[in-house]
Amino acid sequence: MDIAVEQVADLTRKLTVTLPPEVVKPNLDKAYAKANRELSLKGFRRGRIPRQVLQQHFGPQIENEVGEQLVQESYFNATEQEKLDTVVHPEIHEQRFNEDGSFTYVAMVDVKPVFELGQYKGLEIELPPLSVSDLEIDLELQRIRRRQAAVQSAPEGHAIAMDDLVTVDFQGFHDGKAMKAVHSENYLVDMGTNRLGEDFEKKLLGLHQGEKTLYEVDFPAKYPNPLLAGRKVEFKVDVKEVKVRVMPDLDDELAKDVDENYKSLDDLKNAIRADLTKAREVARQGDLDDKIMSRLVEQSSFSVPKRLVNYELQEILKQMEADLKLSGLSIETAGLDLNELVERNRGFAEQRVKGDFILKRIAEVEGIKLGNEDLERGYQRIADQYNMGIEEVKSYFKRREELLPMMHELHNEKVLNFLREQTKVIDKAPEAAPEASGAE
Repeated sequence: MDIAVEQVADLTRKLTVTLPPEVVKPNLDKAYAKANRELSLKGFRRGRIPRQVLQQHFGPQIENEVGEQLVQESYFNATEQEKLDTVVHPEIHEQRFNEDGSFTYVAMVDVKPVFELGQYKGLEIELPPLSVSDLEIDLELQRIRRRQAAVQSAPEGHAIAMDDLVTVDFQGFHDGKAMKAVHSENYLVDMGTNRLGEDFEKKLLGLHQGEKTLYEVDFPAKYPNPLLAGRKVEFKVDVKEVKVRVMPDLDDELAKDVDENYKSLDDLKNAIRADLTKAREVARQGDLDDKIMSRLVEQSSFSVPKRLVNYELQEILKQMEADLKLSGLSIETAGLDLNELVERNRGFAEQRVKGDFILKRIAEVEGIKLGNEDLERGYQRIADQYNMGIEEVKSYFKRREELLPMMHELHNEKVLNFLREQTKVIDKAPEAAPEASGAE
């Protein structure tokens, strides 16, 4: 086997592989013999078709199949021989059978980046404290009062305020054009929830039932709705109806209305503290993971294979399409520009790929490997999530290629568990809490 390696980019190599006639001929002979036994051709008995006739009628098909087989049998030997640490599948080009009986193909491959790990042990990460303050409990009590409030029509002349329920018709415009998917009639705006963004609601404050208005909202790039993220949208709004909440008293009766097992307001406060603490523990772990990864990526400067970034971009877009589909939309019908979405998410995709390489490198240095007990934990998690038996879950992962994504995820989790143990968490000083809404 003759191999020529050409570096075409920082992490991309062009392999031109030529297999000698003594390797190629037996494979071709075997393929033609098989075709002779299995194929039928008018005027010839099965198994008696001359090879020249088979070549004339089926040559390209047979040679294509043999070529694919030769690539599969030789590619990994070629990369091993050249000591190439490759990632993702190669792109195969220019397969050809040469006149001298040899076979040549070109493989475009990406190789793993070589880089030095920055500090990953002893990181100091600031996180909000686990303890729940009395002020946070008071804010949650205000939210409960809001949910338990009676709703009634606003008195004449009432100006829209926080906690009101406002029914509007709206139409969004971008660059002067109406956005088909940013339109609604009889849309209920629950003032204070910011479902359409804080600015959208703020511009309703002070308006009255029956008013029409026109205003612009500048949505941040990280706004969760891809239809609005990073766009300046002009809204034409018609205020059709306004209702106000009448808040209940903050007393033992409120606690009993929330849950018959609560006998007093103190019981409700204790339950709130327990729930907030539990939720904070879950959120804190996710926040810790995100901050560890951000720190590791920030202190590492290396390139990553473009094909891996493109693959990650496609996964992000697939998730975006799935989210839009829940609303009966697609990227096209939502009026989104695919190229704009790709460029907006490219940096994020690159960071994810870079983070993955860093975790793998730490696993190599620290000898962190995936064991059978880790796989069993993964199976059990899926079983619990979908209310299935563990053996039923395992039946879906019979082939290695079906199992690899889960193995990859579990391995990264194991490395992150190691990193958490090595990280010093510092309680962040609490920020000034916003003034509670819903005061009487």
